[in-house]
Amino acid sequence: MYMLVGIPAFNEAATIRDVIARIPKNLPGVDEIAVVVVDDGSTDATGVLAREAGATVLRHPSNSGVGVAFQTMVRHALATRADLLVTLDGDGQFNPADIGTLIEPILDGSALVCTASRFANPELVPHMPWIKKWGNRRVANMVNMLTGHRYADVSCGFRAYTREALLRLTVYQSFTYTHETFLDLAAKRIPIIEVPLAIRGVREHGKSKIASSVLRYGIRTAKIMLYTYRDQAPLRLCGWLALALSCIGLVLFGYSFYEFHVTASWLKWAAFAGASFLGTAVLTLFFGFMADIATRLRRNQEEILYWLRRNLDDGSQPARGARRLEAARDDEPAAAKLVSRA
Repeated sequence: MYMLVGIPAFNEAATIRDVIARIPKNLPGVDEIAVVVVDDGSTDATGVLAREAGATVLRHPSNSGVGVAFQTMVRHALATRADLLVTLDGDGQFNPADIGTLIEPILDGSALVCTASRFANPELVPHMPWIKKWGNRRVANMVNMLTGHRYADVSCGFRAYTREALLRLTVYQSFTYTHETFLDLAAKRIPIIEVPLAIRGVREHGKSKIASSVLRYGIRTAKIMLYTYRDQAPLRLCGWLALALSCIGLVLFGYSFYEFHVTASWLKWAAFAGASFLGTAVLTLFFGFMADIATRLRRNQEEILYWLRRNLDDGSQPARGARRLEAARDDEPAAAKLVSRA
């Protein structure tokens, strides 16, 4: 079992060395542990300090967002043939000593993906601003409604993914990845197990780069979930919209007929508006059918991508783990090419 610990970092010079130093060197059931830090265009010494602490550093030339940093980590994990990818933030809110607890369901064969949960156990709910706690619960409710599962925390970045889950996973958004992965994996019937852990509710240094503005975070998160759900189930989404438009149109038509029955005079505006709503409902449903065809093509492409990735595990690639990562440390540009090829 080769485990890669991935840390997306943007201007985390105050904490990155301490986070790397506290990552366990040995864990039961894990033969080899390596650390990769994705320096997402930091303007401070984050990358230098991470490299000095013994991590492989993959640097983005400019800040691209934690979602893109996560995609870089996934490609690197697949390229180095990691059996397990654990992601945690570089701000010190997560305790690296809890990695062993987080991956237990994976090691005993009962899970493919595990995520730390701040709210599953009432005794472990962290101290944090009430607005952020309220926002996290609202976002969790939205994901639960879209996936049909029950999760307490869908925003925590402390997670563990098996190689099989990474081969299946497809994410696109740059702002964040936490909610998109839930929707993507749920659509592919890969269950996610929550592991209650004690997590710091606020940063020790600086402000959150993701949730600095709760309103901005909520709007961008809602947009990501809408886009992801649109791509996964367009016919269902358009069907509900068409149903709502049809109900409004029928109510307007009914009101017009009622006025005709009472006064013998049509309400032209109500009849016209009702016809417009019904026509829009038909067009929305038609668009849903067309989008569903595109979704089926996308699923076929993702299945092809999955098997192409699987074929990379046929033993023809260089040895994974320490030797490969050592080569990456010696030649950082080569590491970037490695990620690009994946």
